[in-house]
Amino acid sequence: MLIRNGRQIVLLTLLCVLLGQPVSNAEVGPRPPCGTDTIPPYPSLGEPATIKVWSKSELADSWSPSPCTGWSSSGFTTLVSITARFRKNGTEDLLRHIGAVSQLRGLRYWSVTHKEWQTLIVDAYALTGDQPSRGRGDFEPSEMTAGSVLYYEQVDNRSGRAIYRLHILEVSADRIIVEVENASTIHYLLLPLFRPAELQSIYFLDRESQDTWRYFGMTRTARSANRVLVGNESSAVNRAVAFYRHMVGIPTNQEPPTAR
Repeated sequence: MLIRNGRQIVLLTLLCVLLGQPVSNAEVGPRPPCGTDTIPPYPSLGEPATIKVWSKSELADSWSPSPCTGWSSSGFTTLVSITARFRKNGTEDLLRHIGAVSQLRGLRYWSVTHKEWQTLIVDAYALTGDQPSRGRGDFEPSEMTAGSVLYYEQVDNRSGRAIYRLHILEVSADRIIVEVENASTIHYLLLPLFRPAELQSIYFLDRESQDTWRYFGMTRTARSANRVLVGNESSAVNRAVAFYRHMVGIPTNQEPPTAR
């Protein structure tokens, strides 16, 4: 049938939507494993992680995170998702690794500014509360129960010291969900970059078999964050990849860099 005018085109497009025309991933945005298939999907075991930077022009400021993340605000300045499969023995090993905050020291990433591998985390240690202190030993798996909130201090190579909140959302034999956000303001040269809760990451770790796990990670800077960060997606990617590699046991300075 020949379509003769613009009105018929609009009606035909609407009909396709009503009949179940699939919505593109760009329109939906990242989707964590909360009872539905993830977006992006997981790559096969042994394949490289799937890393995606989500564009504000695709999702607009009205993008809302899935309720299972616990993130209440909408929109973002930068948004990076990583999906992967990796090998790990069990839940306790993963919890011990996540709780070993001191092992973040020396974490490496590719600096797109200097075009070389640099140390991202200069120092890191667990705290007894949400205020700076002399620190304590790393968190033990017994402390990392569902609902627990733990704090640690981290010294970034660019922004210096800041306190972070580690929230254990869920723990079972087959699933761990961990959220991390800044509890204090992060500065760069006295300029506030991220006020509390403006830098957020969440990690879904799901057991697939005895020693195979699925990884879904998502990191965002809030829509209210300092606008100096707009357009710095490559740096956001490389930082997110550094934490992903650390969590799954890949050398953080393994070639090649994700974004140059």
